[in-house]
Amino acid sequence: MDINKQEAEKKDLSQLVNESNKSEESQILYESQDFEDGDRDEDGDGDEDGDGDASFEHFRYLSDKGQSPLRVDKFITSRMEKTSRHRIQLAIAAGYVFVNGKKVKANYIVKPLDVVTIVMPYERKRFEVSPENIPLDIPYEDEHLLLVNKPAGLVVHPGHGHFSGTLVNALAFHLGLKQPANAQDTRMGILVHRIDKDTSGLLLVAKTDQAQLFLAKQFFDHSIDRKYVALVWGNLKEDSGTITGHIGRDPNNRLKFKVFPDGSYGKHAITHYKVIERFGYTTLVECVLETGRTHQIRVHMDWLGHPLFNDQRYGGDRILKGTVYSKYKQFVENCFKIIPRHALHAKTLGFTHPATHERLLFNNDIPQDLRDVIEKWRNFSKNR
Repeated sequence: MDINKQEAEKKDLSQLVNESNKSEESQILYESQDFEDGDRDEDGDGDEDGDGDASFEHFRYLSDKGQSPLRVDKFITSRMEKTSRHRIQLAIAAGYVFVNGKKVKANYIVKPLDVVTIVMPYERKRFEVSPENIPLDIPYEDEHLLLVNKPAGLVVHPGHGHFSGTLVNALAFHLGLKQPANAQDTRMGILVHRIDKDTSGLLLVAKTDQAQLFLAKQFFDHSIDRKYVALVWGNLKEDSGTITGHIGRDPNNRLKFKVFPDGSYGKHAITHYKVIERFGYTTLVECVLETGRTHQIRVHMDWLGHPLFNDQRYGGDRILKGTVYSKYKQFVENCFKIIPRHALHAKTLGFTHPATHERLLFNNDIPQDLRDVIEKWRNFSKNR
């Protein structure tokens, strides 16, 4: 690189930092927002994520009145600490950066009073991750990403009382790397999204920053194909339908979420459902997520009046439909023992590959506990 050009760039960056320190107008407006279920695990059960999208950080920068002309990638790099210019350039290429509400390229020149906004998927959490030899069911893997079929009961990410025995610990072992808090190597795998501890099914993991940014953008744009299978209480009136209702944390119970149908609080959420099989007192349904919010399927089905079977948090762990006879009560108790968790499985995941741009669609088998309880209800309904 030309020495004079290099010095000029350094001067630009130095001037930019000085300007930002002098003016309140150039201070950061920072917002953290989550889309799959990224709220905190407030009860320490590892249930901090919960069937939704990736977690994103939102940043907004207002350039100073005396802003010198500067490329937008350099402008953002000077303001976002601990984030490399390379990652920012990847984010721009993936369509995460806007100036005055319009998508821009890396060579856009920032002008005085420009509003620069950026949405970035969270990077790896900053604590040491120890590799653990936990068996993983990996239906697909290449140099860019891998797919994991997560069993129920496996916590996805370390934190809040679960610093070992998690999916991330297993990924660290699988990829042969130990990641200290200040690690720069991202080959350990970057979670693109998460699902609840007690939800089984497919999870997408990126191996590079480029793959993560590309895949997370599909969650952000709601272009990911996701289908879940759930066993719910009651006999749904319609064979198919759409549930629309904002989802936010329940003000009366911080461990739960609820629907705010008037849109006064929470995040916009849409779930499409279709009946697969009816058992009289329970129904097997397919749920398609158009959005991904915390506990979305669980909350939407509960609001519809059909909580997930054995969902303790949303009241599905007791008899909600059926008879008063002791024989029926014993039957339901036996079903609860067969599937000691909420009856939800992430069965289908479709996305565009970050390198080949090929559209991929994966389906996995329903796990044994859910199959067994479905069969028991099927036999019960036939003999009822």
